[in-house]
Order: sequence, then structure tokens, then C-alpha cells
Amino acid sequence: MKRLLACLILWLPVYAHAALNVFACEPEWAALAGEIGGADVSVFAATTALQDPHRIEARPSLIAQMRRAGLVVCTGAELETGWLPVLLREAGNAGVQLGRRGYFEATQSVPLLDKPARLDRAEGDVHAEGNPHIHTDPRNILRVSEALAARLAEVDPANAAAYRARAQAFAARWNAAMARWQTRAAPLAGMPVAVQHPSFRYLLNWLGMRTVATLEPKPGVEPSVSHLAQVAAQLQATPAKAVLRAAYQSPRPADWLARRAGIPALALPYTVGGSARASDLFGLFDDTLDQLLKAAP
Repeated sequence: MKRLLACLILWLPVYAHAALNVFACEPEWAALAGEIGGADVSVFAATTALQDPHRIEARPSLIAQMRRAGLVVCTGAELETGWLPVLLREAGNAGVQLGRRGYFEATQSVPLLDKPARLDRAEGDVHAEGNPHIHTDPRNILRVSEALAARLAEVDPANAAAYRARAQAFAARWNAAMARWQTRAAPLAGMPVAVQHPSFRYLLNWLGMRTVATLEPKPGVEPSVSHLAQVAAQLQATPAKAVLRAAYQSPRPADWLARRAGIPALALPYTVGGSARASDLFGLFDDTLDQLLKAAP
């Protein structure tokens, strides 16, 4: 009995300080949760930068991770609609279901662009709430960080002060980085580009760049050669400086068009892990701007 009591005494402090399990749907939110949560959280990223977040298989391993999560952090705005509902249902974790404090959607904290005037699935991968790729604008990262820190404090009140302190420290570093990025990005204002998918809508809006052509005939629909030929003809009248695609997207359409138009094809990291340099949120924007600036006039 004494040995049992001794074991319990040793075990209880470890249990009391167990890290909060955070299930992050995408790498950018895993990175942000790590910045704010520090040692008080254990973060699991459900996807990588080389996976299309629209199309993920609801594997048993993901269900198991969802089952033990104390907080789920996802983009929302229907980005994960093909797989997240399955995980939530099969995991049976009541605390992280939609509407509970253990479920957090990043898009609830920022104004969304490109809300469709009408909904028609024949038009491709249309998101009713608007474009969900909010993290490509660093200003949105800051907005989400504030909301995420508040939610972490709500879910794990014992560490609320630590979450608030880390969020403030992150905001100071992030604001300094944004000022630096804004200065460096000045030559990009007005630069015309072609994009493979509207993945960079918020990035281009932040930088004041212009989309003059989109490779996909409809969002999420792979372009045919005949469609790409039409886009190439369009670029003769309205030239672009580069073709942009996300690291997870097939390089074939962008490379084909780039060769035809005589412009560079840029594989931007899109999210954390999308390139060797984009190992965290700061590296993500450093690498993105470096690539864009190489194509600037």
C-alpha cells in the first residue's frame, strides 16, 4: 500500500501539468499553436505542406489523434469539409465538436474575400463563406493569434497567463517582421501574375499585386492543354511577370504555361514546410517574398 501511495504521489504532478493536446488541421495553425502554447501544448499537424488541404483521407490515425485532442484548430470556411466532419464524428470527442470551446476556426477571426454571389457546385470548388486561404496575408496571422490565445486560455485556464504572455511576445516579433516585409515588398506593388488556383488571394491583396490570369478553368478543376493555350493567348494581350502555384500543386500546368509565355514558374511554399526555408511562420514569408522579388521588374 505504501508503495502504491508513493507511486501516486510521484504521478500526480506529472498528470497535473500534462500538455494540452492540440489537433491542427494545417501546418500554419500547428506552427501558430506552438508559438503561443509553448511547452504547455502538444501539437499534432493533420496535414503537410505537400498535401492539398481540400482533399485529405480521414485515416484511422487521424481519428485517434482527434479522439485525444483538447483543442482542434482548423481553417474553416469549408476548406476541410471533405474530411474534418468524418474525423469529428468518428472520434466521438464531445469537447471538440462544432460549437464547443474545444473547436476553433481561424476564419472566424478575419474578414473573408471572394464571397460568391450565388452558390453553384458546377462552378467548381466554391466556398460559400469566401476564400479560406487567409494565412497567406500576415495580418491575418496576427488576428488569428489573438483569438487563438484567448481560446487556449479558456480551454486551459491554469496556463492562461502563459498563453497571453507568449501571444504578446509573438505579436511584437510579428509586427516587426511585417514592417520589414512591407518595406522589402514595395517593388511588388502592381506586379501582374498568373495563378494556378486562388491559393494566394490574400497574399496578393496584401502586397497590391494583380492576378491577370488563372490556370484552373474553375476552382479545383485541373486545366486541360486547350484551356492553358487559351490562357497563354490571354497573356499575350495582358502579360504576367510570373506563374504562381503552391508547393502541393502539380507543377505541370504552371511549367507548361511558363515555357509558352517565357516567364518564370514559382512554386511558393504556401504554408510552413513548403520549402526548406519555410520551417516556421517567419521563414514562410521570408521565402515567399524572396521568390516573388526575383521575378519583379
